[in-house]
Amino acid sequence: MKKKYYILFICFIVYKIGLSQTNSIKIISDLDNEKSKLKIQQEIIYYNNSNSILRNIYLHNWANSYRDSKTPLSKRFIKDYNKTLYFANEKNLGFSKIIDLKVNLKNVVYSELENQADIIKITLNSLLYPNRKVKITVNYIVKIPSDRFTGYGKTRKDEYRLRNWYLAPAVFQGGWQLMSNLNLDDLYESSTDFSIKINVPKNYEVESNLFYTKEDQDSYHLTGKNITNAILDIYKKSEVKSITTESIVVKTDIYSKNLGLSLMTDLLNRELSFLEEYLGKYPDKEVYIDRATQSKNPVYGLNQLPKFLRPFSDSFEWDITFFKELSKRYVENKLRLNKRKDYWIIDGIQNYLMLEYVEKYYPDVKMLGKVSDFWLIRSFNVSKLKFNDKYPFVYQFSARKYLDQALNTPANSLSNFNRKIVSKYKAGLGIKFLKEYVGEDILNSSIYEFYQKNNSKLTSSDEFQKIISSKTSKNLDWFFGDFIKTSKKIDHTIDAIKIEKDSINVIVKNKRNITTPAAVYAIKNNKIIKRKWISNLSYIKNVKFVKDDYDSFVLNYENLYPEYNTLNNWKRLNPKFFNKPFKFSFFRDVIDPNYIHLFYEPSVKYNLYNGLIFGAKLHNKPIIKRNFEFRISPSYATKSNTIIGSFETKYNHFYEKTKLYKITYGMSGITLDYAPNLTYKALIPSIKVDFKRNSLRDNSDKTITAKLVHIEKEIAPDAVKSSEDNYSVFNLNFNYEDPDIIKEFRYSFNLELAQSFTKTAIDFQYRTLTKRNRQLDFRLFVGFFINNKTDGDYFSFGLDRSNDYLFQLNYIGRSETLGFFSQQYIITEGGFKSILSTRFANQYMVSTNFSVGLWRWLEFYKDLAVLKNKGKSIYFAYENGIRFNFVHNIFEFYFPIFSNNGLEFTQHAYPQKIRFTLTTDFNSIYNFFRRGLL
Repeated sequence: MKKKYYILFICFIVYKIGLSQTNSIKIISDLDNEKSKLKIQQEIIYYNNSNSILRNIYLHNWANSYRDSKTPLSKRFIKDYNKTLYFANEKNLGFSKIIDLKVNLKNVVYSELENQADIIKITLNSLLYPNRKVKITVNYIVKIPSDRFTGYGKTRKDEYRLRNWYLAPAVFQGGWQLMSNLNLDDLYESSTDFSIKINVPKNYEVESNLFYTKEDQDSYHLTGKNITNAILDIYKKSEVKSITTESIVVKTDIYSKNLGLSLMTDLLNRELSFLEEYLGKYPDKEVYIDRATQSKNPVYGLNQLPKFLRPFSDSFEWDITFFKELSKRYVENKLRLNKRKDYWIIDGIQNYLMLEYVEKYYPDVKMLGKVSDFWLIRSFNVSKLKFNDKYPFVYQFSARKYLDQALNTPANSLSNFNRKIVSKYKAGLGIKFLKEYVGEDILNSSIYEFYQKNNSKLTSSDEFQKIISSKTSKNLDWFFGDFIKTSKKIDHTIDAIKIEKDSINVIVKNKRNITTPAAVYAIKNNKIIKRKWISNLSYIKNVKFVKDDYDSFVLNYENLYPEYNTLNNWKRLNPKFFNKPFKFSFFRDVIDPNYIHLFYEPSVKYNLYNGLIFGAKLHNKPIIKRNFEFRISPSYATKSNTIIGSFETKYNHFYEKTKLYKITYGMSGITLDYAPNLTYKALIPSIKVDFKRNSLRDNSDKTITAKLVHIEKEIAPDAVKSSEDNYSVFNLNFNYEDPDIIKEFRYSFNLELAQSFTKTAIDFQYRTLTKRNRQLDFRLFVGFFINNKTDGDYFSFGLDRSNDYLFQLNYIGRSETLGFFSQQYIITEGGFKSILSTRFANQYMVSTNFSVGLWRWLEFYKDLAVLKNKGKSIYFAYENGIRFNFVHNIFEFYFPIFSNNGLEFTQHAYPQKIRFTLTTDFNSIYNFFRRGLL
């Protein structure tokens, strides 16, 4: 009986394997160049290789993702501060129009998914059972979009880069794996057999990752087996060259004019030999590497430095660029993983291969290339970093700001910085971590088996986990658990060193909430004498070394794994008063762990009263941020001929498990002139609470700031000191910002308490762009005094200009009432541009500011306000004018037209009524231009 069941079981397996079929797609297409359209007749043979009975089939229709401003792709771009698709002309848009769709030659019901125009749902007339197939026939038209959106589509040269241009069946794997086009190049497809016939206009040529034959002058027949993402590039004159290597033919338009064919062939042979060692032979005879795809996956750190510096040799630049793309294709073309959910294993293997390749062939190349040898640069520690050092460096840069994300975070939920760089680097470092921990042979054989075993099959990172776990007795749950599934950070330190009779006992402590291995090194004169691994370091462990001639013990000396903080990894056997000596460095730099660094750099500023301010900044802020920071800035003012300056200290306390992102405790002070020959001093202790965003793709910001501002002002020799010259104000502010590129929303609540007054205010701002790309701005300000015992208007609400008694606004000439600098405008409080007869309110003020776009940066503004002063009737203010909004809140001009003053431009000295916004605050400018990058 047992033998009978065994035979039946074997038969069942053979039956299943035999019926597991490959989908096929046949396409007949004509390209209409004048209309940028493809007329397509498509046949899909779809096999149900699952164990489920299917009632529906879904097709990915990514050509339709360029249809309008409501598609997921357009919404994705908006989150990235890219409005090109949202406001695109109709001629630049793309779409897919279904003319006829049948299943097994019968009409069926089909529809777009709600809010996902690039996915089609087909309701089958009859159930599709496991191991059965259906034939889907579709006639449709694809309007090819401009390539300005994603780099794919119709180019300015009237050529075409076609990606995901056809209807592709979705993958059923424990459920339908549906995904809209989000410009991530990650469509999940089963292996498919392709047969494509395409007719193109005369004098056009077709290149593809499929094998092709030219049937006549304008017709091409392309075929391929076990392919995903059939690529078509249609050139007026093909730039693709075929390079025949010892193993395969490489077709590419990425080549260097400065390298001969012979050298490029030699480099390709080396690259392929390297990949074959780690992954095995590439199963196809050809591989297609195109620049359009490669340009979206550059080697960061290679092409970001200016070309005129020529930091890298032509051969190195081409070799590394090509190896990255070749290794990526080598892995992605044959491992059928869901790259949106399981990208980390592909990124991990590909970046691990990059690390190994550079380590083998370019071990001495620096991260800055030849720039490292420039006399201005070579003294910096960053110039000493090797090319591979960028991986832990970039990871730590992000981790120290708590901006990294778990490696199992879906790709569409990653911030751009993490998706393009940080997560890839962390994944590569993670694979390298495994190599060092389990051993090179085990890791490399596991990758080799994973690639060979799952070639052209649907798989997942779970398969890799099973393979490597079967080859080692070491527990790897920490890696496939917390390391992959959380953003917990590794941070170990040497707590103490105890010297015993014949041994040295190194006590290693885990400072965070992730249990991982740790590497401990015994060092002499910066050379490794011994290395030991600690397993499962959950809190504290002792490591014994035989007594020898060491001078230091160091954790993670070779940067074998990504670590949150490496500065606490060092411990000297014979420490001096300070465990490390001080080192003064010019400008910010990468920290050398052998030293305590202090940085100094020049500073140049300007204001009307001090003139040019030359100074120096002494601080402890390296390139990678640290929790405790300080800055001292003594300066000399050329116009006032005085010594002035400022200081700042702050401590950032980050939180992982709460809704708080960080709390910053700070103390700052400054001495500066506020009027001709008159100085003010400010001392400001503060606490700032930053709340976490809903996700790192959410650009909103929510903060609470509490500070006590102490101001002491120098007064003129003939003046009498008053409460306006020496005062303290407690300021509590809640601020919310959602700087969306289409609909921007901000509001703040402000409370001030002083000895002579208590006041509060709400500032609400809303900005939107209409469908015609015209900007609408609306602002509402409501401020009132709870009590006010002051005389004069120094602490009053300002209609056209705040008195800024807390000295927070960046006025160039803050006390000016006449002249050019009095016309500087910073939108605050009343927000008026015209100077009216009533400029302040000591009871309450309600103001609205409205502007509407007329043409590009030209806008019309309209302001209304109600002011109330003690003992006076309500004052109603109004104005309108023209606004030139070149860079919002950074560079603007205001030309008043009509107000309570009458017709402004007909009055005397009209140029003096023009207001301008000009900020010299570097942080404001930086934050404006970095939007969408992180």
